[in-house]
Amino acid sequence: MPADRQTESNRLAPALLILAILVVAVLDATTSPELHISAFLGIAPLYAALRCSFRVTLLVAAVFVVCLVPVDLFTVPDWAPASRVVSIFGVVLVAVFSLVLCRTRLQREALHARTRMVADAVQRAMLRELPLSAGAVEAYGFYVSAQEGARVGGDIYEAIETPHGLRLMIGDVQGKGMPAIGAGLEVLASFREAAQHVDSLEEVADRMEQALARYNTRSVEQGADERFVTALLMEVRDPAGLPQGRVLSCGHIPYYLVRDGKVYERREGEGGLPLGLRTLSGEPRHSVRVHPEPDDWLVLCTDGVTEARGKDGAFYPLAERLAGWTDLEPAELAQTLRADLESFTDGELKDDATALVVRRSPAAAQLSMARAAAA
Repeated sequence: MPADRQTESNRLAPALLILAILVVAVLDATTSPELHISAFLGIAPLYAALRCSFRVTLLVAAVFVVCLVPVDLFTVPDWAPASRVVSIFGVVLVAVFSLVLCRTRLQREALHARTRMVADAVQRAMLRELPLSAGAVEAYGFYVSAQEGARVGGDIYEAIETPHGLRLMIGDVQGKGMPAIGAGLEVLASFREAAQHVDSLEEVADRMEQALARYNTRSVEQGADERFVTALLMEVRDPAGLPQGRVLSCGHIPYYLVRDGKVYERREGEGGLPLGLRTLSGEPRHSVRVHPEPDDWLVLCTDGVTEARGKDGAFYPLAERLAGWTDLEPAELAQTLRADLESFTDGELKDDATALVVRRSPAAAQLSMARAAAA
């Protein structure tokens, strides 16, 4: 087990360090005084300071001092007293420095752990953890921030059950990583509120547009950049077991429909400008009616997936990959897609990447098909 191996390694390292100090000190005490190899042992407490606990580092440093001071005092007869003092002072200095280094490392690790806790709390407040469940729908997937060390970034998603049916959204903020969080949070909060209270996707998109406009105004006043957000909104109403859907795209990339083992790229609802750019066109946004079937799957993603590049500069062939994975369950498909994307890019994503695999729960799909057959 990885944890067991790590624990075993943590116990073995100080034992090996102490053994190395003892062996080298004995060799120095029993061999020719011209061969003073213990001078290189300062690496032992320094290594302990970088890898071990403070108590272990203290033990290694103490053994280092206890073994090397007699060696410096008695094994080099030609040294002047001043040279012996300097050598012993160097030994003590290395030991003290290793303790200070260990304490500083542990403090930084504790700070990093607290920072990660805060980041996790922010992520949970901003984005619900996958998989999502909303009414009769399940959404599996992944979210990867392109900014090293960041747990959240510029991609957003949500699926909620509302009085107006199930509503689903995926979005991509201009930019990536931490600087895009503010705009993403503003748009996401607006969607969650509007989806519960307004009747149409067009009105939901308008509310999101207004929220982003207010955010951009504040950003300009504070000397920050304005941002735009691409978003794909979906709605499914199922009053009698026969789903009725609508799709509205605010400049977002197409989604993929998996039906009867085949993959279709769907562009319904395209044509609208991204959120934040409404002033460039006076044309209103319009949603498009779609006709989902009970056993349909949807794959929604951001352009961090479709525009990911391999070593040869080619874009990630998402549709081609999906066509070979239609026999997988949604959770397995999401895991396979993520692993394949990381392998394709050699782990070097240039943008935040999010993918959602959405389907009706098996029980809901069976009930819908039974109702459709009865009708």
